[in-house]
Amino acid sequence: MGRTTYREDVPELPQMQALAERLHEQLAGHVLRSFSALGFTGLKTAVPPVESVVGPAILEVGRRGKYGLMCFENDHRIAFHLSQAGRLDIEAPPKSTKPKGSVVRWVFDHDVAVLLREHGTERKAGWWVLGPGDDGPMAKLGPEPLSPEFAEWLRVSNDGRRVHTILRDQRTVAGVGRGYSDDVLHRARLSPFASLKSLSADDRERLLESLHFVLLDGLVRERKRTGGLSAPKLGEHFTVHGKHAVPCPDCGADLARVSYESHEVVYCPTCQTNGKLLADRRLSRLLK
Repeated sequence: MGRTTYREDVPELPQMQALAERLHEQLAGHVLRSFSALGFTGLKTAVPPVESVVGPAILEVGRRGKYGLMCFENDHRIAFHLSQAGRLDIEAPPKSTKPKGSVVRWVFDHDVAVLLREHGTERKAGWWVLGPGDDGPMAKLGPEPLSPEFAEWLRVSNDGRRVHTILRDQRTVAGVGRGYSDDVLHRARLSPFASLKSLSADDRERLLESLHFVLLDGLVRERKRTGGLSAPKLGEHFTVHGKHAVPCPDCGADLARVSYESHEVVYCPTCQTNGKLLADRRLSRLLK
């Protein structure tokens, strides 16, 4: 039976933060001169009109969760989300081509353009034009994973969900996905199936330490990229995610996985589950 293909290269906090920093260097102080909406479903808002951000200078390019933000001097913002396989190319000078999966091209006044495009066929990458005080799709995001607010919640919460589920829930904590969740739990030596309420105070502190270490280490690595975020695969920095059946970097045992329809959870049975293999329901169905 061949290996199932998973979409594991979703940009998470380290990728998006480093990208925002590179875009800030390129775009801060410059003016959006024009735009080309290249994907029919890419623009998610009608009010305010896109023209409201054509002309004012960009003050800052930042990030909230997995969303990138271009902040303009008139208090309007462009938010963009890369979803499963979206990518950003910086073009200098701007191009006029329309690569497969193109969503939008923003052209700026210093002969630089930013192209948002998407691999695959799902077409979930998108962008929003937001007026003052409007957080749009970010309104229901939870706190940032490195924030004191999330640390306090994690220390006292009696949430009964699995820890892996909690880390990926953007309404609980914004910016972590499947890849870094695997690595965080591996470093913390916690089962991805463990419930938060079952964890001791020491377990929770170890989880927080691991979360901070893995994300900050990921950010250091991501800051070595140049240009936009164009690579089709982004998993070269992961420790265990996407690496089932290879030796655990800590103990040498083979990493295991739990397969779902569109993704997988990777863990070390020796380091994280006391030698127990977690139930892989999808694989069990295939073998029936």
